[in-house]
Amino acid sequence: MTQMKNDLYLRALKGEKVERTPIWVMRQAGRYLPEYRAVRKQAGDFLTLCKTPELACEVTMQPIDRFGLDAAILFSDILTIPDAMGLELVLEEGIGPVFNKPVRTVAEINKLGVPDAEQDLGYVMDAVRVIRKELDGRVPLIGFTGSPWTLASYMVEGSGSKEFRRIKGLMFESPAAARTLLQVVTDSVITYLKAQVAAGAQSLMVFDTWGGMLSTANYQTFSLAYMQQIVDALKTDEVTKDTPVVLFTKGGGQWLEMMADTGCDGLGLDWTVDLANAKARVGDRVVLQGNMDPVVMNTGESQVRDNAMLVLEAYGNHSGSDKGHIFNLGHGIQPFAQPDNMQALVTTVQSQSGQFHSK
Repeated sequence: MTQMKNDLYLRALKGEKVERTPIWVMRQAGRYLPEYRAVRKQAGDFLTLCKTPELACEVTMQPIDRFGLDAAILFSDILTIPDAMGLELVLEEGIGPVFNKPVRTVAEINKLGVPDAEQDLGYVMDAVRVIRKELDGRVPLIGFTGSPWTLASYMVEGSGSKEFRRIKGLMFESPAAARTLLQVVTDSVITYLKAQVAAGAQSLMVFDTWGGMLSTANYQTFSLAYMQQIVDALKTDEVTKDTPVVLFTKGGGQWLEMMADTGCDGLGLDWTVDLANAKARVGDRVVLQGNMDPVVMNTGESQVRDNAMLVLEAYGNHSGSDKGHIFNLGHGIQPFAQPDNMQALVTTVQSQSGQFHSK
């Protein structure tokens, strides 16, 4: 077992006392980096980049090498599972992810099966293994998935959406069919995450990108209940029981207490959530992750430093009455962000956050 050189992120996720606030950023390997754009051009397209373990490793390492972040996140996509189910994922310029074969009928839903993680999604596990070897214990590696509700939304809509009329229509008109779909996706997610940990992922994150567009009752029934299944399955499995799990529902700030009740280790917060209020609400139940507005990264270094300090100050001093804080943006870094701003952010958090941690 390789000795971890920087285990700050993992210690923070476990609620242990740390000397400063760890930082990583959603989509930290991405289009804002010129070196990423060069590798993507070499790959030819995004999906080839995802499905070539050596290239996925290269772009995963780029922000670690350049900025000295405290965690790496597997370079992949949340839609790998539906693609492995046969929905034929393509990425269209100016549109985004599109499925050539969306599922919209009960018959189509009933044909879906759980992909084999090593056979059908082996390129992801190979990437995890290659990245862990390349990291050599420098920082931990985060594995991830989309939430069942988010994946099902893409699978039924066929692409991204503003109204979500098809998946919501299924939910309202055929709730039993919606539950059947969500269950097969949940079973697939559980298998997928367990395989990531077996391959070397050291923590896990569930991105519930579209949960925030549900009512509270429907969120509990059609999103949170299935994330609960995921947490339960991971926490009762010998291989994954000690692997920290973070849940992130974009637009879900009103449901933090319910999310904490799942038994997850951490909650991601988007930029609309008041961090001090969130801390008071969840207390010592979960670690909080977030939550600077990603648009700040498109401005100037002084704005980045100032807003980073505002986030650190909003969380305030770490004490025995809370679980702790991991710095992140409130959503993924955007393509227009300046690389110098990322360096300013990392430097600010790593140099200034120690004052909020008791000696």
